[in-house]
Amino acid sequence: MSTILIKAATLVNEGKVFTADVLIANGLIERIAPQLDRVADREINAEGLHILPGLIDDQVHFREPGLTHKADIWHESRAAVAGGTTSFMEMPNTVPNTLTQRLLQDKYDIAAERSLANYSFYMGAANDNLDEVLRTDPREVCGIKVFMGSSTGNMLVDDENTLESLFANAPMLIATHCEDEATIGQNLAKYKAMHGDNLTADMHPLIRSAEACYISSSRAVELARKHGSRLHVLHISTAKETNLFDKDIPLAAKRITAEACVHHLWFSDADYAEKGNFIKWNPAVKTAADRDGILQAVLDGHIDVIATDHAPHALNEKSQPYVSAPSGGPLVQHALLALLDLVHAGKLTLEQLVQKTAHNTATCFQIDRRGFIREGYWADLVLVDLNKPYTVGKHNILSKCGWSPFDGHTFMSTISHTLVSGNLVYVQGELHEKGSGKRLLFNR
Repeated sequence: MSTILIKAATLVNEGKVFTADVLIANGLIERIAPQLDRVADREINAEGLHILPGLIDDQVHFREPGLTHKADIWHESRAAVAGGTTSFMEMPNTVPNTLTQRLLQDKYDIAAERSLANYSFYMGAANDNLDEVLRTDPREVCGIKVFMGSSTGNMLVDDENTLESLFANAPMLIATHCEDEATIGQNLAKYKAMHGDNLTADMHPLIRSAEACYISSSRAVELARKHGSRLHVLHISTAKETNLFDKDIPLAAKRITAEACVHHLWFSDADYAEKGNFIKWNPAVKTAADRDGILQAVLDGHIDVIATDHAPHALNEKSQPYVSAPSGGPLVQHALLALLDLVHAGKLTLEQLVQKTAHNTATCFQIDRRGFIREGYWADLVLVDLNKPYTVGKHNILSKCGWSPFDGHTFMSTISHTLVSGNLVYVQGELHEKGSGKRLLFNR
């Protein structure tokens, strides 16, 4: 593997911003110093650029196998690295659902051949596969995914005995999607009685309501506290839910953690008028007060990590009437740019961005030698130009679905270079597809 010397970069790492050179050899960061007089196979002049640890996205849906008309690992990993995301953890509601160890291994085999980014895959839980779930290797798998709200797919775990056994016996992190199905069903019946089939996207946060989220999230937290489980609650969408989580415990000591997603930090229910189904996610984008409350929880430590819940659907699917359009959308290519806009707006600092998208994710999941710019760690890095605007358009969207909720938006920053496990995979708009991502390992 070639050596790479990055010169005069502004590093953002572990709460500090400073200028340094970075030498990469054999995929690892070999040396960080104010000035390195070393000869390398490739030298990158990073003067004027900021270098961050690559984002680690703990929640994506890359749709392979079985749903590859929407997305696949090759396309979505290309979008990821173009957006500065160097590692991803992918969800089990593919077709077939990832409910056996054999099906889980099949996904790793696909990624080993096709992924430009580093990868891990969740083992899926159902009402009837507890024995398979408990065979999951904590060293080699990011976590166990439990849909306590069915969302996309057919993986709702609603059997109380199964939930009790899972929370009592799981050998590793449990990640939950929390929405109460009974409450959603009641709300849907109410709005159908009022409007028939003429439901619209602005009703989505009323049907998949704040109450539905809180009932389910609080139940998950209750189970985790009862059994001492390692719980990670995904995509918090209400300000009320943030109070379920502690903020004054060191992250490495926390048994219960939470995630916010970019769309819940960016959009509000006021945006349904323009965006419609293109911001239809589960859990729903809710009020501006919820959006602001989630951001405050990110800043004060109630929420530990930021991710995307990248979940593409084909354009024709999302263009259907509200009741038929699936929930989810592509975000992984533009997540970092959106967060950098929050930095420009003074709502987030670069140090906080790095902490919540890389450092904390690595700590939360106990990822081996990733998430920090440290000597001896894998070189998962992204170089950004904070002062070069970037406009999203059909010509530069890399997700297979070909659309983005940010289509037409001009961000204030640009992704310049991305390195994955020491491979330079993205350079100023061009993908270099030599080398591949590596399987994430976990110190458990």
